[in-house]
Amino acid sequence: MLDKRVIFAIHNYANQGYSKAKIAALLRLDRKSVAKYLANPEQERKKVVRKSLLDPFREEIGELLRRDPRASAAVILQRLQGKGFTGQITILRDYLATVRPKKQRACIRFETAPGEQCQIDWGHFGTITYGNTARKLSCLAVTEGHSRMLYLEFGHSQSQQALHRGLWNAFLFFGGTPRELVHDNMLTAVIERDGSIIRYNSAFLDFLRPLKTVPRACNIRAPQEKGKVEKGVIHYIRNNFWPLRTFTDLGDLQRQADIWRDTVANVRIHATTGERPQSRYRADAMTPIATGLDLDLRDRATAKVHVDFSVRFDGNSYTTPPWAVGRQVSIAADYRTVTVHYKQRAIACHQRSWQRKQRIESPHHRQEALKSQRRQWATAEVAAFASLGEEARTYLEAISRANIPLLKAVRRTLVLKDRYGTQSLLNAIKQALAHQAIGVDYLENILRQNARPATLHPPVQLDNERLNRIRLEEPLLADYDTFILTRKQRGNHDRS
Repeated sequence: MLDKRVIFAIHNYANQGYSKAKIAALLRLDRKSVAKYLANPEQERKKVVRKSLLDPFREEIGELLRRDPRASAAVILQRLQGKGFTGQITILRDYLATVRPKKQRACIRFETAPGEQCQIDWGHFGTITYGNTARKLSCLAVTEGHSRMLYLEFGHSQSQQALHRGLWNAFLFFGGTPRELVHDNMLTAVIERDGSIIRYNSAFLDFLRPLKTVPRACNIRAPQEKGKVEKGVIHYIRNNFWPLRTFTDLGDLQRQADIWRDTVANVRIHATTGERPQSRYRADAMTPIATGLDLDLRDRATAKVHVDFSVRFDGNSYTTPPWAVGRQVSIAADYRTVTVHYKQRAIACHQRSWQRKQRIESPHHRQEALKSQRRQWATAEVAAFASLGEEARTYLEAISRANIPLLKAVRRTLVLKDRYGTQSLLNAIKQALAHQAIGVDYLENILRQNARPATLHPPVQLDNERLNRIRLEEPLLADYDTFILTRKQRGNHDRS
């Protein structure tokens, strides 16, 4: 399998109009490989971790450099060979180039052509408080290099999906993509770097590939390489947009940011260019976004629907139809909504809550749950359990409030009744209610401690499982007493 960078290069050359033969020659591949990866770039590659002969000597090298930062590779090699190093000076020189303190160099200002480059960066802006929950607040700034046209997007995350979502919205705002995207060495863009050798985040490359833009990571500790963002826009946002700003939530903040962007930031006279970014911007120089390309960049998660017919996501509970209890579902969320899917079908959609420990419930889902509960209460087994008396009915209601599967709990409890007897079970229920111990496991534990089974012989099991579940309601002896007294009174009356 080819490396993600080679796959990206294949598509980049193809976007520039190179033939398959030309791409194969440039990248030293055969035409079949080029054709295969153009048709299907989604390939996986096993990660190979290579050990270096220098690994056991890194601390020793660091100590030598602290003693003399200018010590040559040849001198350090002599010291290491005395301690058992068997490698060549070339790998030592390459390693020293990454760890030796570097001298500050003068920066040369450069200007880019229209549509040539966009620069991006994250900025931290404190928190937003929702009820008792404080959420970290970040801002993604994207600047078109030639015009200084600005797009900014606030959010509560700097995750991979948040980066992709912000860039996609920025490209839609610009009406196209640049040929080059300049960024720092954040993990969502760069996985590993060794001097000039860069291993880009494969998810980042997969996102950029259909947009026909090429990433370019700045050198480490060289923020001046993307100064249009690092020194300009982030500082500008902090000092021009942010002060004296009040807002209610993320949506309100983004609306204010959009207004400031369009009425202040992009129409001001820029100090460097002497022009308004909006006037200087050339949309026709950007690479058009492919027709029909619509990326789904929502946050993703999988979860199991709990017995309270809800899923847990980002610190909150979101309800689903009760029939989904126990099933594995997928969750997709953006800044505004949370959607639950089962087998590619949306079964619930809620407004996203930025508070934590909240239950976001649909009235329709609760109505369905109540209907399901009423159907369970109407079954013969639940009716048989309810006929045991007031304590049994109170316990049934407690089970329902605790969101414990009712029918399953009743069936297990009736088995305990057969084993320990009705009165022992009622005593255990009374004791459990007194301690708010709701659940069949609590009942079984109480019965084991307080009594021995009434019989060691289980009921006869029939072949038809439905017949095994037939339960008769407990007879009320008070009704028999009333019946006997009534007949006795009638007999005395007849004799008289």
